[in-house]
Amino acid sequence: MEELLELVKTKQYTVLRQELSELNEPDIAAFLQELEEDEMLKIFRILPKSLAADVFAYLDLEEEQMIITSLSDREAANIVNNLMADDATDLLEEMPASIVKRILANANSETRRDINHLLRYPEESAGSIMTVEFVDLKENITVADAIHKIRNVGLDSETINICYVLDVKRKLLGTVALRYLLLSDPDEIIGDIMHENVISINTMMDQEEVARQFQKYDFTAMPVVDNEDRLVGIITVDDVVDIMQEETTEDMEKMAAIVPSDKSYMRTGVFETYKKRIPWLLLLMISATFTGGIIASFEDALSLCSILTVYIPMLMDTGGNAGGQASVTIIRGLSLNEIEFRDAFRVVWKESRVAFLCGVTLAAANFVKLMLLDRVSLTVALVVCITLVISVLVAKIVGCMFPMLAKKIGFDPAVMASPFITTIVDAISLMIYFMIATQMLNLI
Repeated sequence: MEELLELVKTKQYTVLRQELSELNEPDIAAFLQELEEDEMLKIFRILPKSLAADVFAYLDLEEEQMIITSLSDREAANIVNNLMADDATDLLEEMPASIVKRILANANSETRRDINHLLRYPEESAGSIMTVEFVDLKENITVADAIHKIRNVGLDSETINICYVLDVKRKLLGTVALRYLLLSDPDEIIGDIMHENVISINTMMDQEEVARQFQKYDFTAMPVVDNEDRLVGIITVDDVVDIMQEETTEDMEKMAAIVPSDKSYMRTGVFETYKKRIPWLLLLMISATFTGGIIASFEDALSLCSILTVYIPMLMDTGGNAGGQASVTIIRGLSLNEIEFRDAFRVVWKESRVAFLCGVTLAAANFVKLMLLDRVSLTVALVVCITLVISVLVAKIVGCMFPMLAKKIGFDPAVMASPFITTIVDAISLMIYFMIATQMLNLI
């Protein structure tokens, strides 16, 4: 990298072009991302045309948009024509309509057809992320004919490891692996050697479910069919890796009470970051006022036994942490389809037993501290410890049930993560604390 940067600095572009031509496309893309925008555009222009399109596909979306808008209509069309249809569609979906219209006007008819085909499907559906570049074979042709076709169209296909066997109506009949074609007799008929038990994906399937299907079957590519079982595209494992990263990032942001963003952190401006974070902060702040209201309603009791105030933060934090543990575990289980709503009773029963063990352990440790270090009365120590056990129990139940209820009614379970659960558990913990205190200490 340092040597390449030195070539840029000394403007040895001929040598640089030769050096870059010997690198892998992802490495070239990584090098371009180290440059300033003007230098990136300049170096991208000196790449061989055949290499430029391959490198372009490995750049971030923001960099792709910057480059494509800086190129001439002919240069931009050449890039789009050489991209896989799904990559070209992803690029154009995020660009202004005027630029899209200009690029498509100069693209070839086949590219326009493929892009328009993919744009019909809803965002985050299987149809929107599939590619239409694949090898299809007729069931009545020979192995020799199949290999001849692969040689003709293979370079323009996403993958040739798996070929798809179709009938005259383009209905998916089976698959045949390239290795079987190479090892079979040239006169064998494709229909006789194809694998008929095909696992396929519907065009309307959610991309998160697509990722689960890949994980379940360990495929490197899966066919996508419409409602009439006609093959319309394929999804490859590299697309699934992107989906998993995108979905995981989205869940993490929701669990941290942040509105999900498509941009990376360093490419998101201050004001845009502010807009993503402030809605949930406002909501959580307003909901937290209930906690203040509970404390205010027991102000007289606190004035009679001010030592109770000291343990409010500990009880609230412990309850919130316990609820957060349960919610994160359940949200992950829901996202992996390990847990269903019908498992609610089993989940609650398990979390209740875990909560009891955790609560008793925490209460025992806290009781020793209260008596030996804080030197409070036995009654106050019991109030705090009993509250701790009940708060942990309630927090665990709330933490496991809220995500499951959210999914049942159609919301994303990740929304019911730590910040939201903590706010609810804080209020419940305080109510339990003061109710036990007023009963045991006769404060009212």
